[in-house]
Order: sequence, then C-alpha cells, then structure tokens
Amino acid sequence: MKKILAIWGMPGAGKDTFCDFFKKHHPEAVVFKFSDSLSEALNLFVDEIKRKDQQALVNFLRDYFGEDILTKAIKKKVKNSNADIILLNGARVWGDYNMIKSIGGINVYIKTDSKTRWSRMKDRGEKKDDNVSYEEFLELDKGRSEKDIKEIAKKAEITVENNSDLKSFEENILKLIKEIDEK
Repeated sequence: MKKILAIWGMPGAGKDTFCDFFKKHHPEAVVFKFSDSLSEALNLFVDEIKRKDQQALVNFLRDYFGEDILTKAIKKKVKNSNADIILLNGARVWGDYNMIKSIGGINVYIKTDSKTRWSRMKDRGEKKDDNVSYEEFLELDKGRSEKDIKEIAKKAEITVENNSDLKSFEENILKLIKEIDEK
C-alpha cells in the first residue's frame, strides 16, 4: 500500500529540506514537486526564474484550464508511480487538499514564521526574486497560489515546527518518519 505525504508550507518554510532529509531515511521514496512543471516551462522562456513568474504562469493556467490543473498533473504522476512512499512537495490549494484526501494521503504542514522564511529565502537565492525586502516578501505571500495555505494547514493531520535550527527540524522530521514507519 502506498504511503503518500503531502508537504504544505509557505515559501521558505522548509519543504525541500523536509523531502531531502526524508529521502535520506527512505531513499526509495519519490518526490513530486507541484511547481516542477512550471519551472520546466519557464526555463524554456527565461534565464532566471522568479517566484512572481511562477505565480503568473500558474494563474494563467488555472484561468484557462481550471483551478485544479496542477492537481491533475500530480494525481497522474502518483497514479503512474510504482513507489511505495510518495512525497508531494508544495501542495497549495483546496483542490490539492481534496485530491490528497481522496487518494488516502496525509497532509503535513511545515510551520515557520514569516521572518524566518524570508531570511532563509534570501540566503538560499534559489529564485531571482528571493532577495527582496521583507515587505515585498509579504506581498508575494498574498499571491493566489499562497492565500489558502494557512487555512488548509489547520486541517493538516500533522504539523512540523521549523522555527529553530536545522538539527531541531531534522529531529522533528525523524519523529514523523518513525510514526509513519510504524503504520
């Protein structure tokens, strides 16, 4: 039986770090990132991906194809996967939540305060616009793709704190891994 974990969190919360650490303990796990298809498309057209570019593209796709366009793509990947453990990195909207529940997945919310997220994003520089002012960062948090995350987080089966150092976060993830392994 497949174990499916959907990893929720605002930008910079630690979703990638969670998945990377999880895979160290379960190398057989597969990670599907909701934003991968957006990044792949944007790489064809621009040299540097910005968070606001991803937001613009997904908004267009949702307006044209429906709110659940990324949800459908992830559901296909899950259906076609032979992996026993699947991590769905970056779930964001109610359609994602409903799909995850319908396939028996567990919603995991990574709770991180905004100042910590902003600082981490500036340090990592993953996207061209990661190095913005705190005010601009908070404006990006109000984007269509981000607006439901905190409400959906209230329904998550599991919340993992990530407001301290990496060691503490990894200890919290390890507790979760042990719980999942026992099921």
